[in-house]
Amino acid sequence: MKTEVPAMSDSLRAWLQIHFCVLLWGFTAILGKAITLPALPLVWWRMTMVSAVLLVVPEFWRGLVKLSLRQVATFIGIGIVVSLHWLTFYGAIKLSNASVAATCMALAPVLIAVIEPFIVGSRFEPRELFFGIAVVPGVALVVGGTPSSMRTGIAVGVMSAFFVAVFGSLNKRFIHHGDALCITGLEMGAGAIFLGMISPLLPISEHAFVLPGRNDTILLLILALGCTLLPFALSLVALRHLTAFTTALAVNMEPVYAIVLAMIFFSEQRELSGSFYLGVSIVFLVVFSHPLIGARPART
Repeated sequence: MKTEVPAMSDSLRAWLQIHFCVLLWGFTAILGKAITLPALPLVWWRMTMVSAVLLVVPEFWRGLVKLSLRQVATFIGIGIVVSLHWLTFYGAIKLSNASVAATCMALAPVLIAVIEPFIVGSRFEPRELFFGIAVVPGVALVVGGTPSSMRTGIAVGVMSAFFVAVFGSLNKRFIHHGDALCITGLEMGAGAIFLGMISPLLPISEHAFVLPGRNDTILLLILALGCTLLPFALSLVALRHLTAFTTALAVNMEPVYAIVLAMIFFSEQRELSGSFYLGVSIVFLVVFSHPLIGARPART
């Protein structure tokens, strides 16, 4: 008698997809550290390369004609928030290091636990706030385990976590209105245009339109295609079956991957104390206890 293997549930498949995306995102901090460009041109090139690739993909245009002008405007607005997240994230890397900037993202779940119900229109879940707050002591230890010269980078990293909470909740609300590749192209293109427009207005010496060298170009292509286009589109598909909170909590594994990679490539362990790694351990524990204790089903 032939035994049928149960089909993988949509929520489980989405959870696995998110963790695959997080693994790829773990390399973004390392690439951001390795690329010599300042944060603004780095993010501009990253978003420009992704949007340029999607402009030649037929699925992008097929998805675009199905959207109303209001929906297009919505995703353009979300793209601007995404660009601000990446700008502050890579700014935090340049001001501190890859490990610290990635760990600041652990604050995103506590922010999403408060923000998502207002944006998505769902009920407030105390359990989500509890898990979000449980990460805070870990982040506090991370801050205490870093040199004072990195504190500005931590503040910028916290801003980046706030932008994650906003665009993650917005994408959760509107993802069902369009194709993932089309939404990715709109958000990446909008972010690139926005950064290009504000670049001349910023009081900084380096602006968006900086030509990268050969080595930076190679690293930017890896960042744009392997660590942005693929995981960003895949995460949007997964978000159809997961809450923004569950997604953000899984993304807390990004600093773990980033820290290990930073040790391998940059020997960043020499810059950090034992309390930093105790804090990271707390973040790690909270991330994996969330599905084990039992998260609620995804909201639709």
